[in-house]
Formats: sequence, structure tokens, C-alpha cells
Amino acid sequence: MGEFDLIKRYFSRPARRAVLGVGDDCALLAPTPGMQLAVSSDMLVEGRHFLSTVSPVLLGHKALAVNLSDLAACGAEPRAFMLSLALPRADEAWLAGFSQGLWALADTFGCELIGGDTTQGPLNISITVIGDVPTGQALLRSGAQVGDDIYVSGTLGDARVALEVFRGNMSVSESVFLSTRSRMEQPTPRIDLGVALRGLATSAADISDGFLGDLGHILQASQVGADIETALALPLLACASHLHLPQARQLELILSGGDDYELVFTAPAQCRAQVVAAGLASHTPITRIGAVREGQGVQLRDAAGQPMAHQFKSFDHFA
Repeated sequence: MGEFDLIKRYFSRPARRAVLGVGDDCALLAPTPGMQLAVSSDMLVEGRHFLSTVSPVLLGHKALAVNLSDLAACGAEPRAFMLSLALPRADEAWLAGFSQGLWALADTFGCELIGGDTTQGPLNISITVIGDVPTGQALLRSGAQVGDDIYVSGTLGDARVALEVFRGNMSVSESVFLSTRSRMEQPTPRIDLGVALRGLATSAADISDGFLGDLGHILQASQVGADIETALALPLLACASHLHLPQARQLELILSGGDDYELVFTAPAQCRAQVVAAGLASHTPITRIGAVREGQGVQLRDAAGQPMAHQFKSFDHFA
């Protein structure tokens, strides 16, 4: 099977929203009046971002999900994406599974594949996703204000538990492993929440490398600091009751784990009712876990409000 046969068989569909999709040297998109395009790229490398044992169906899902998560953090709705794929060989069974997972998530969010590239080499998946957001309503990292509440969506740390099990550093029951593995391999892009937060959240980011690191991007861009209440953060580890771990280890998983693809965002304290409504409207659990303050960096506080020393760090590819 040649390169163009591969593309035609597994990655071609008639254009629906695009003016021109797969097949020409360029795709064509017509910007919607009154909207801005939101564009983001993510790369997944075997052995770095995913294990060789992952199901190709789930890998197809995750490859697109991590990009859609970036759109969610911007408050944008998906329109289209481009796929660049390096493959060791043209394995038809793998391609069938990968494209199945990819198409299923793309169809869920009405996001169509409009082009890309294929080549032979070590397995590497790169996707560029394109969305749109009303002009001036994009959620940015730079808008957090002193006094804002800090929220997270969903749960944190479960994906890291699965990774620790794969590494042989942790032992859990089969049911816990299956649930945490699902969180690692099949994340849920919070598109509906991002849209619901337009005009309400003052800043947002998606949690890919770990809560502390991604909150840190907001704090740096906004030139503010943050207090995080650990008593509010601890319930975010959904499988905690099954692990019997010290609180410090639980906090490490929650705050530094990574691969969660949830949203961290800030909003004015007087808007708590609206934030709750946004969570309900988007069917997304939301937890308030801290507040923005003057200064720099993140300060953890215990149940009594006292500062806690810690050495938790988020993932950094080159650290």
C-alpha cells in the first residue's frame, strides 16, 4: 500500500465545513465573520507521550483530544485539523484502529480532517487543530486578577497513577488500574466548558504537564501569585480511597501528575454562582481550590491556612 493509497483509505472524507479539504496542496477555510481563528499544535512521540502497548483506537482518540483541549482552554469551538503521521510501516490493522478512534472524536466535535503529511519513520503523531472564537472573547493566560478564585475541572492525578503502575512503582487493583488507565489514554476535551466560560473566566490553561506547571504559566503571564488550599485539592484524586497513600504523595500526584487534560481557570469571586452554572451547563465537574494573590509563584496552604513547604514539580521535556 503506497502513501496516497494509505491517505485515501484511512484519512480522506468529503469536505463539509472546509471550502476544500484533503487532496490538494492546500486546504481552504473561509473565516466566519465576527470570529477569530484559534490554532494549536501538539506532537505525540512513542515512548515519550504514549506506550507502545496502547490500543491504536485509543491513541487516535488521544492524539486529537490533547489538541482539542488547547482549544477548550481558549474558549474556542473546533472546526478542522491537520494530521502529520510518521509510521515505521503501513500496518493496515493499526491504521484501521487509529483512524477509527480519530474519526470518532472528530465526529463528536464536528471537527474535520483537511490535510497533513505522512512519512516513514519512528512512530510520531503531530496534529494542528483549528477552531474559532468570537472576536475579543478568547480565554487567555494573561488575564488573572488579584482576588480571583482558582478552579479546576474534573479530577487530577489519575493518569499519573496509571503511569506509575506501568512503571512498576505502584500496585493497585485491576478496577483502579482500568479506570486510571482510561484517564491516561482517553482524556475528555472540555470544549463545552471552555465555551461556557467565555466572558466569565479571566484566564485559563489546559493541564497537560501538571497542575502546578500549567497554573504557573497563568501566573507568569498575569504577573500574579496564587494560594492553593490543599484540603480542597485532595478530593481531586478520584482513586485516592483505594490507594491508602500519605497525603503528601496524593498531593504530588494531583499537583504534579500531568496528562490530565483538564482546565485550570480563574474567575472573579463574585461570579461563583455563574461558574457553577457554567459547570452544570457543560456537564463538567468544577472545583474551587484557591485564589489569586499579589506576588509570584504558588503557595500551598494546609487545612488551617498555614503555608506548606513542598518540592512538587511539573513535567518539563528538557529539565
